[in-house]
Amino acid sequence: MTKIIKEMLPPDVRVARDAQDLLIECCVEFINLISSESNEVCSREEKRTIAPEHVLKALQVLGFSEYVEEVYSAYEQHKLETMHDLSKSVKWGNGAEMTEEEALAEQQRMFAEARARMNGGATAPKQPDPEQSLES
Repeated sequence: MTKIIKEMLPPDVRVARDAQDLLIECCVEFINLISSESNEVCSREEKRTIAPEHVLKALQVLGFSEYVEEVYSAYEQHKLETMHDLSKSVKWGNGAEMTEEEALAEQQRMFAEARARMNGGATAPKQPDPEQSLES
């Protein structure tokens, strides 16, 4: 919340620590209110899991209808980002998946090998596979 406060205000505006604490408390209470009403909506529909639709309905019931469109838009954006994050894992020919960090490390290793070949025909020493060292 502190980060949001800093990002939203001009750089020359400062917020007292007490005011930041009060804003955080208000946010927590707002989230509790929305969560509680979402749970009520969910229960009325005889569901066990609160779904995004329950949250949107809770906003309307509590008189926050003007936020429904923006909240729905944020939800849609979150779904897109989540799908994008899932597609970041790279599949290699052997069917194994790697994280983005592992793929970057592999790319750096391959670049080093290519540089070594270009600079003298020798290949860079292959880095040991951490999984093989565990098996030894």
